[in-house]
Amino acid sequence: MENTRIAVLGIGATGATLAAALLSKQPETILVDPAPGMSEALLKKGITISGSISYSSVPVRFFYDRISDIKEHNPGLIFISTKTFALPHVLDELEGILKPETKIISTHNGLGTEDFIAERFGPGSVFRMSLNFGVELKGSGEIEAAFFNQPNHIGCLVPENRERGKEIARMLTDGGLDTEFVEDIKLFVWKKMIMKCTMASICAVTDKTIKDALDFSPTREIADACFKEILAVAKAKGYDLGEEYLKQMFAYLEKVGIHKDSMCYDISNQNPTEIDFLGGKVVEYASEMGISVPFYTAMTNLVKALENNYLGK
Repeated sequence: MENTRIAVLGIGATGATLAAALLSKQPETILVDPAPGMSEALLKKGITISGSISYSSVPVRFFYDRISDIKEHNPGLIFISTKTFALPHVLDELEGILKPETKIISTHNGLGTEDFIAERFGPGSVFRMSLNFGVELKGSGEIEAAFFNQPNHIGCLVPENRERGKEIARMLTDGGLDTEFVEDIKLFVWKKMIMKCTMASICAVTDKTIKDALDFSPTREIADACFKEILAVAKAKGYDLGEEYLKQMFAYLEKVGIHKDSMCYDISNQNPTEIDFLGGKVVEYASEMGISVPFYTAMTNLVKALENNYLGK
């Protein structure tokens, strides 16, 4: 690789999992997170992941609580694993750090994060990952992995980045996190986000697990309507996934459905949610293409109303 110094921004459950894989082969990987006390904890005991993904006390050498502090290290690859609501602020912070050759990898949940970054720094600067593991933060640097449906996927927005993308995939795989480079990453993002965008808002509003929301006929009726709407939007965007996808999707949800969506915890903890890049993005795309999505609009607005109760905006 050209410049192999790596930074990971956002060391929650997802970021810590990626960081453990990267650190196992690239011990000078830089971690950044503003959470109080995280620096001391990780520098002292490293990162441990148990369950479907396993790492034991992976050492951390470089940890900062401000993005500006990584400038002196001149990272060539920057993985962004923050919540999507923080993305505008993160990109503002990166403005004075990125060199023309620096590559950003969006590992977010949500639709269009790679396009949002490309608007700021250009499509040649961006990679997108679709992650296929479920992880939960138990403490600073302590993560439990519920499942890993291998592999993860990574792709680029311009053909000139194909070889670099393959190198990043190999690097993560060598670090124990099986990752595959794919030609059309948006296809894989849609396949995952159709489930996430639909179930996140339903679970958040009802405080149900995915399984309970699908088993309870009133919320299942809403979910089925939302699935029809988002599939129509995906088709209009060039991704006609068809009936076979629906069968695979429900089989997948049966595996992960015993858990609550992370948006439930955002609401219960009175934190901002990622609704703008989930249901909100579906509504935005639908409006651009003249598609009616009344169920998605209602669920998105309900989540925003719940946020308004404690955020006041």
